[in-house]
Amino acid sequence: MTTTFPCIPLPDEDATLDLGRRLALGVVPGAVLHLHGDLGAGKTTLVRGLLRALGHAGRVKSPTYALVEAYALSSLSLYHFDFYRFDTPTELRDSGLLEHFGGTDICLVEWPEKAGSQLPVPDLAITLETTPDGGRSAAVTAHTDRGAQWARDALK
Repeated sequence: MTTTFPCIPLPDEDATLDLGRRLALGVVPGAVLHLHGDLGAGKTTLVRGLLRALGHAGRVKSPTYALVEAYALSSLSLYHFDFYRFDTPTELRDSGLLEHFGGTDICLVEWPEKAGSQLPVPDLAITLETTPDGGRSAAVTAHTDRGAQWARDALK
């Protein structure tokens, strides 16, 4: 099942942070979100908005070099992955990071395409793109019933 939602204009950083905040309202244990977009498209900014809404007050950085940043948020375990540096999909399998998928951990994944077919189907996939006016836009696609409900809650 795939459900595509209308494109969301994100004219500035605050709008991207707000989308992250709205996504936080419907996040549940085991949720998987894939984030697509070029470098500088706003993927980490969206994650920052989500984490802030979940109560994280510390720094939120891109996990490009560390591959993963872990956050303990009340009763939730959230992992922010960035697979930009993977040269082959087997690097994910070899890294041991797949253990976080399929349970109750929340997994937010930047550059999921670098992992090939190693990752499970996400609940939601968001593609961020720059627009000619200097802003961004977000295309949201749900791949599961849970993801469709998550998107409906966040986008109303």
